[in-house]
Amino acid sequence: MDRMERRMNYEYEELDKRLVSIVPSKRQVEYQEREFYGFIHFTVNTYTNREWGLGNESPEIFNPYNLDAESWVKAAVRAGMKGLILTCKHHDGFCLWPSKYTEHSIKNSPYKDGKGDIVKELSEACKKHGLKFGVYLSPWDMNSAVYGSGKEYDDYYINQMTELLTNYGDIYTFWMDGACGEGPNGKKQVYDWERYYAKVRELQPEAVLSISGPDVRWCGNEAGIVRKSEWSVVSKTMTSPALTAELSQQEDSEEFRKRAIDPTKEELGSRKVLKDEPELAWFPAETDLSIRPGWFYHSEEDDKVRSLENLKDIYLKSVGGNTALLLNICPMKDGCLHKNDVKRLAELGDFIRESFKENLADKADITSLPEKGDRGEDITGIRTDSYETYFKPEDGHRELSINFSWKEGVKASYLVLKENILLSQRVEKFKVYEDVKGEGLVEVYDGTVIGYKRIVKLSGKEITGLMIEIMDARVAPAISFVGVY
Repeated sequence: MDRMERRMNYEYEELDKRLVSIVPSKRQVEYQEREFYGFIHFTVNTYTNREWGLGNESPEIFNPYNLDAESWVKAAVRAGMKGLILTCKHHDGFCLWPSKYTEHSIKNSPYKDGKGDIVKELSEACKKHGLKFGVYLSPWDMNSAVYGSGKEYDDYYINQMTELLTNYGDIYTFWMDGACGEGPNGKKQVYDWERYYAKVRELQPEAVLSISGPDVRWCGNEAGIVRKSEWSVVSKTMTSPALTAELSQQEDSEEFRKRAIDPTKEELGSRKVLKDEPELAWFPAETDLSIRPGWFYHSEEDDKVRSLENLKDIYLKSVGGNTALLLNICPMKDGCLHKNDVKRLAELGDFIRESFKENLADKADITSLPEKGDRGEDITGIRTDSYETYFKPEDGHRELSINFSWKEGVKASYLVLKENILLSQRVEKFKVYEDVKGEGLVEVYDGTVIGYKRIVKLSGKEITGLMIEIMDARVAPAISFVGVY
């Protein structure tokens, strides 16, 4: 080995050590473990048939006379969601709780004679049925007379944050987007993000700060499209709310909602991209989309609910592609979900439960190369979905082979792989092979990253064996779980 080669190898190893030193916080781990949760978009826009309101809507139009928050929660549970986020205030400034800081709220609507509080109703329903509850509070407010004033509006926004974060129990995520347009006075606001973050950390220290925040990043589109290689370790510059604002929608646009990921931002966490970055961050992605073309209910979209096949594909690629899935549902004017949406959510939940019901790995013989990990453990611990029973070769061993064999043939449709993300994200390249009865060993997947979770679609043919070849990793791969379904 010549001097140049030795130097390149040294730089390569030092970079990898630096990359795997970046690990998630406790709240980020819990966020990724939730995997799939829902958004609820519901406000005066539902009654004006708009996506974005104007801020001058009369509260008198808001009257969801049949609203039953438990029905929303039951639909979410049936879908397999683990949490719900309510748009407590969208860009129009109308509040779904009786905020004492504005008259543009539910307290001046006919709903329950001005005594209603949908934030309370939904938070209590979530608690009753075991779902996490999160809140969305748009920083843009087209109704507030002080929007664009600087500190005065920041005070207003902080006051509303405080109401939401102190009156409704545990909040698992505080979701903010980067939309920033003009208020009623024609001015734009420069948001004091750091002040917002500090208030959330003070009042709800376990809450994840999503999208325009340092904990979770937006995947970059509203169409459910996922990168092939989605890294959780990225440049710290990605956590800048200014960057999120730059990428965010600044006006209502159907074209924006349908756009794909910017190809110039396709690769965010490779060695090549990160090698010269001075600071790095654990910043996992969220895949966002609505079950309908719009984010608010429109009767003309009743026959345009996403197909089950489309939602299955998005679920497998998002939850199974190292992102969390945020799926929006939108109640009708009466406060109920449309029967088409409820039906599709139930079908999706049935698919998830049925597809991942029985782990065929429990019936297989498992071997590995190397045979022992760096703690003397064997590979059998990966049958258990736990960070405590992970398998990791000794440092320096960047390759790992895992082999499953069944005495009798099995039909498998999905392979689930998980890294021990407490030790960072490590795998760079892997392949999957099936030992198909009558055909021998067949390559079925050529992949890059794993991360928290990777779902690989298998052939569904009868197989007697399955081989996973990890061909490159940052330092040594640390696999916490392998499931075959």
